[in-house]
Amino acid sequence: MDERMKELVAMGASAAANCHPCMDHHLAKCDELGIDRAEVIAAVKVGLMVNRGAEKAIRKKTRELLGETAADD
Repeated sequence: MDERMKELVAMGASAAANCHPCMDHHLAKCDELGIDRAEVIAAVKVGLMVNRGAEKAIRKKTRELLGETAADD
């Protein structure tokens, strides 16, 4: 994997992990590498999709563990 791809993956992972310092760091690296902002945005959007999926799954698991229904959310 080349450095460009690594930084794009890191941007998506940073968004998925809600890590603001990581996003700042990797955005600067993307800029240094001349990565087009549209590519960075696409990577971040993928990370946010992962984040939403994980949030949905943990909410469901929490409700199951606590015996709550979806309406309680």
